[in-house]
Amino acid sequence: MSEQPPHDSSDDSSDFDEIIAAETERDPDLAVIEAGSRTLRTQGGSPQADVPTRPADPEVDKALREVEAELATRWGETKLEPSVSRIAALMDVLGEPQRSYPSIHITGTNGKTSTARMIEALLGAFELRTGRYTSPHVQSITERISLDGVPISAERFIETYQDIKPYVEMVDAQQEYRLSFFEVLTGMAYAAFADAPVDVAVVEVGMGGSWDATNVIDGDVAVVTPIDLDHTDRLGETFAAIATEKAGIVKQDAAVILAQQPVDAAQVLLKKAVEVDATVAREGLEFGVVARTIAVGGQLLTLRGLGGEYTEVYLPLHGPYQAHNAAVALAAVEAFFGVGSQRPEPLDIDTVRKAFAAVAAPGRMEVVRRSPTVVLDAAHNPAGARATAEAVGEAFDFSRLIGIVGASGDKNVRGLLEAFEPIFAEVVVTQNSSHRAMDADELAAIAVEVFGDERVQVEPRLPDALEAAITLAEEEGEFAGGGVLVTGSVITVGEARLLLGKG
Repeated sequence: MSEQPPHDSSDDSSDFDEIIAAETERDPDLAVIEAGSRTLRTQGGSPQADVPTRPADPEVDKALREVEAELATRWGETKLEPSVSRIAALMDVLGEPQRSYPSIHITGTNGKTSTARMIEALLGAFELRTGRYTSPHVQSITERISLDGVPISAERFIETYQDIKPYVEMVDAQQEYRLSFFEVLTGMAYAAFADAPVDVAVVEVGMGGSWDATNVIDGDVAVVTPIDLDHTDRLGETFAAIATEKAGIVKQDAAVILAQQPVDAAQVLLKKAVEVDATVAREGLEFGVVARTIAVGGQLLTLRGLGGEYTEVYLPLHGPYQAHNAAVALAAVEAFFGVGSQRPEPLDIDTVRKAFAAVAAPGRMEVVRRSPTVVLDAAHNPAGARATAEAVGEAFDFSRLIGIVGASGDKNVRGLLEAFEPIFAEVVVTQNSSHRAMDADELAAIAVEVFGDERVQVEPRLPDALEAAITLAEEEGEFAGGGVLVTGSVITVGEARLLLGKG
């Protein structure tokens, strides 16, 4: 089923009329909807680069696989020894590359990567050279390190690894534990940004904040996206405990941008800001979303920033939560440029509009197929699942939605399934190729308790799960409005993306 047409039908420009006139052989209503989408895309400019594929050159692909294999021998991202001593030692022998550029540091539970992409787009639109470091990746490890909005090439990734490898081995020999997979990648990112060089780095934490490997930077701007209960075994079981860890990225005299937070979390974050003389801007008070209207392919926003209102901002992403991410991203970039403190005037509105219209977020409410519509979303915890369920209901008019869920065993799977239960007619449970994946039968047992036996189908192989879900979505006929949502894990989404020909 196509996305709902925009509520605001005031698009009557000459470009729009010309596109409509050219669609003489198509259904008039479909022509209007498609023309609206094309017009918005034209106004927004080219979207950001998509997820990279494997290198076409066999030799380069072989070399990249060798690097990936070496990295895989290290502790994975879920095995942690809470300390920044190893990454600090690596930065020391590399000559402190992370000190050679200002940075915007992002923590929180959900929305970090989308917010990072928006911040990157805004900075790039203002002609700053950016470096972005995010995790995990959807399909290719090279996605994690981007320059000027584009993942670094496989060749550059390999070269960066080989450049720092002797220093990594030197630190390994001196420490009680070897540098982890994430620590080495963080070192690579900071080195690549210094080598570029970048004007500003946009850095997403891996987990927590205080002892996260990224926390050897002194972020000029610290961003905290909404905090919820996730990774409770490592970060704590309350909002306050989790916020205490995440507050570790707030540095002396920084600007702090706070998304809407639970009260307990907000109190912890504000207390830390006071302790380090940081300046705070809070969503809903100093900045926020003034208005939003559903539009073809996304939404039209009015945002209140630190320097005033920004109207008619088109964001090609679905869901209220993405509008809030946009408000946070805008405030972060304003703070970086000193809007509201050193300069009174807002950012150039046309540049802001152009930047937001070009934002892409692979694996986040991403449509990868039509007839039936297949949507990918990397929601992996209850809060993320609730946001996705709301966004699906708002952006699509599915008469029958089939879920494909493949989750990690260390997540609150029951809470995730309960969030999706109201919108899934049936659910196909599966598992991805990761060693962290929950066994499909184990996941099915929980799903049956949530959905009932008749609404659950088990397909341990993801290709079979996709085929089964698409078949179920088509049962009502080609034009009945069935759809499929693939979710539960970034890895599940990435593998489904490959299977469906995206990359």
